[in-house]
Amino acid sequence: MTIVADWTPEKTAAFTQGTLGFRHSLHERPLFDDAGLEELLDRYPREKLGVFTMGEDPRAWETWRRGAAGNLTGGQLLDAALSGRIWLNLRQTNLHLPAYADLADEMFREKQARVPGLRTFKRDLGMLISSANAQVFYHLDVPLVSLWQIRGRKRVWVYPVGEPFVGQEQLERIVLRESAEQFAYDPAWDAAAEVFDLTPGAMVTWKQNAPHRIENGPMLNVSLSVEFMTPAALARANVIYANGVLRRRAGLQPRLADGLTPVNLGKLALARGAKALKLQTPHERVLPVTFELDARAPGILRAAA
Repeated sequence: MTIVADWTPEKTAAFTQGTLGFRHSLHERPLFDDAGLEELLDRYPREKLGVFTMGEDPRAWETWRRGAAGNLTGGQLLDAALSGRIWLNLRQTNLHLPAYADLADEMFREKQARVPGLRTFKRDLGMLISSANAQVFYHLDVPLVSLWQIRGRKRVWVYPVGEPFVGQEQLERIVLRESAEQFAYDPAWDAAAEVFDLTPGAMVTWKQNAPHRIENGPMLNVSLSVEFMTPAALARANVIYANGVLRRRAGLQPRLADGLTPVNLGKLALARGAKALKLQTPHERVLPVTFELDARAPGILRAAA
């Protein structure tokens, strides 16, 4: 069964190199109806479930808060998403549930069959179940990403990779895990963004490290966030890592360029050596749990004990 039907030669050539929109058929599968979502939420490892809430101002990324689901059933969690303002993030679902492992295999088989020479690894098929009008603040990801809309509507803004939208030093801080993936955003940048209104059956993918932000429509949203690496993407991440090491350890001002140039090959070796020697200590930003979901009133968030 074909998942994406509108591959063209132009999209094939541009895949992973720019922002592309596709149509898919995953939203038609019973895996994503209410019963399927409740089973997913019951079976997914509870300790790995990301529960978040946020403010309404798209500039106020500091209002992103982490919560706890406790012993709520899958049905109660779905009710909380339906009636509250939360974002449930089930990362690496493909590593924990066989049905999603099979789905990831199917999706990547099709991608690799469509794009000659494409090789993918570090695959992360994550499920996103989120409330009406919830948002994800301005941020970027280190891997390549595709976002598949299953239920509801959301608007996605995708920004260029470069100043002023993201500077090289900001990229280095994120790759070195010195800072969060979310960072300051200026609404004036929206004029330069590519904007996608995703409805069920729509998918969008963008260039590696492209900043983006998301706002849900006034209804429950269900999406797949699929992250992956290619050899070129992994090389870029390691060049950024090496640039960060050179800036911090040698006081240099390295420049970021793509491709396997002699300079970048040297940076790949430097990154490998720096990681082996643990020259850079990652500073993981772990948000404290500040609220709990309440089974008696699913849309109400209570302060964590």
